[in-house]
Amino acid sequence: MTTPVQDSAALIASLNAANSSLAKKPAANANSSGATQDRFLLMLTTQLKNQDPLNPMDNAQITSQMAQLNTVSGITQLNSTLQALSDSMSMGQSVSATSMIGHGVLVPGSTVNLTGGQAIGGVDLTQPVDSLKVTIKDAAGNIVNTMQLGAQKAGVLPFAWDGKTDAGKVAADGSYKFTVEAMVAGNTTTPATLAYGTVNAVTPGVKGATVDVGHLGGFALSAVKQVM
Repeated sequence: MTTPVQDSAALIASLNAANSSLAKKPAANANSSGATQDRFLLMLTTQLKNQDPLNPMDNAQITSQMAQLNTVSGITQLNSTLQALSDSMSMGQSVSATSMIGHGVLVPGSTVNLTGGQAIGGVDLTQPVDSLKVTIKDAAGNIVNTMQLGAQKAGVLPFAWDGKTDAGKVAADGSYKFTVEAMVAGNTTTPATLAYGTVNAVTPGVKGATVDVGHLGGFALSAVKQVM
């Protein structure tokens, strides 16, 4: 009894599946270009041995399958090259990011840490604003200080708080929340807030470097809006 000849689509699909005859080969090479070619040649040889003598495979069909194999092999090699390039870039990014260790950065967040009458926060403005107001609140949600920063250009804007309350008193050291409100052509907008912290460490990762910003936590390198 003869085995029906597989069409090209079925052959390519089979090339991407596990082949029991290759089970003894190292797992690391299972998806390599060489392993793919071995599977193709094994399957092609099996097809030729079991083809119907009255309806043999023609040269055009074999050539088409071999061309598709070359395409699959080329894509595999391209993927390997891109992965190596990505790994190299990630490592370079991590090495470069270590220069931030010990420096202050602005990252997404809405807290300011008051220490010795000094606190820093930031605002990420996607457009120029006519006026900008920062409201600082204590843990209970009570307003401690309100700062009017006036008109500002688009971009990252750091601000400093001297620890004074609206009543002129000195606020206790600790963590405070803040909100921002901007006016643009008579309309109220809410820009993104940024918290300030010091980079303690940089950790490489598959998706890029992660920076440890102390009590604020870990952030992707792309989340760092400004190094100060």
